[in-house]
Amino acid sequence: MSKQRIQEIIVVEGKTDTAVIKELFDADTIETSGSGINDEIIAMIQEAAKRRGVIVLTDPDYPGTKIRQTIIDAVPEARHAFVNREDAIGKKKLGIAEARKDAIVEALNNAVTFTKDQTSITWEEFLALGVIGHKDRRDKLCQAFCLGHANNKTLFHRMNMFGLTYAEAEAALKD
Repeated sequence: MSKQRIQEIIVVEGKTDTAVIKELFDADTIETSGSGINDEIIAMIQEAAKRRGVIVLTDPDYPGTKIRQTIIDAVPEARHAFVNREDAIGKKKLGIAEARKDAIVEALNNAVTFTKDQTSITWEEFLALGVIGHKDRRDKLCQAFCLGHANNKTLFHRMNMFGLTYAEAEAALKD
């Protein structure tokens, strides 16, 4: 059975949260690195919000609330999904990764837009941009679209995640 595709990009705290989201949905995530959220991650979330929309899904604890508030201040248009504290208690931790799966599904179903999968740039187009083997070109694209530091594979994934086209990338490289 295929998973539902979520249009918005889900903002989570870490890798284990991403793994749970991807187990349940066909979705893209941005990880804040927990309380390590910084200006580069905020810029990425702002760009994602413009292009596809974002939904914040942080742990129902003090650090999660603090991260959520940082995002609210920077990206007021962000949507929010909440898992109740009692639904997110694990054996040793409290968090999204420990939450009941049905609680996560319910939280996101109340905040997301489902869509069909899309590819905005093909691998052939990505190769034609000439970024492989040219770190300066790759870095220029990452900076132009607030994609954070990325290797080739990550850049390709993020370009599709943000819906960037070959024409947009080519134009950014010419500037």
